[in-house]
Amino acid sequence: MSERPRERLVARGPDALTHAELIAILLRTGLKGVNVVQVGQNLVQKFGSLNALALASVDELRKVPGIGQDKAATLVAAFALARRMEQERREESPVLDNPATVVGFMRESSRLKNVEAFQVLLLNTRKKLIRVEEISEGTLDTILIHPRDVFRTAISANAAAIILVHNHPSGDPTPSEADIKATRDLIRAGQLLKIEVVDHVIIGRATSERAKDYCSLRELGYFYA
Repeated sequence: MSERPRERLVARGPDALTHAELIAILLRTGLKGVNVVQVGQNLVQKFGSLNALALASVDELRKVPGIGQDKAATLVAAFALARRMEQERREESPVLDNPATVVGFMRESSRLKNVEAFQVLLLNTRKKLIRVEEISEGTLDTILIHPRDVFRTAISANAAAIILVHNHPSGDPTPSEADIKATRDLIRAGQLLKIEVVDHVIIGRATSERAKDYCSLRELGYFYA
């Protein structure tokens, strides 16, 4: 490599680094003569994913060549901090229990899109945000979504409920027949999976004739399977 991981981190930011290179930065100190990027690659390959690596114990990590007690403890501590940061973020997340709050949370990101983007807000049992997942991005006025794509992310996040959100680049948030049909399909799928579909909110733009820049399919009475 022409650049070491630390140099790339300074020059380009952490998103420019691979998993192995990020791990190498944590492991570098005290490993003289050892290719720490290779050690990082070995860790990723052995455990198969960052999630599995994050759950590994000190003893399990020490079985990887190049990882001693101190390095294993460093990795365990780093992942523990990451989990605590995620917990703090979730505790600070907004309660998304009405369409106005949803739009206030999503308006700016939707405003920047010039094609339709279908997003899902994953919620816990208290209607607090876990995370936002973009499921599909389409042409100027159409998107393709499938229930399996929506609920795969919800299941992986252990979400209790979801809110569907997409934008209308035309500015008119009135739901199309396709929007209504897709909503009812997702409601039925959610009922089978015991994951509540709380609402489907469409974001457009306000005008002098239209004060609200969004519509809620639940408020419009379309929320039945």
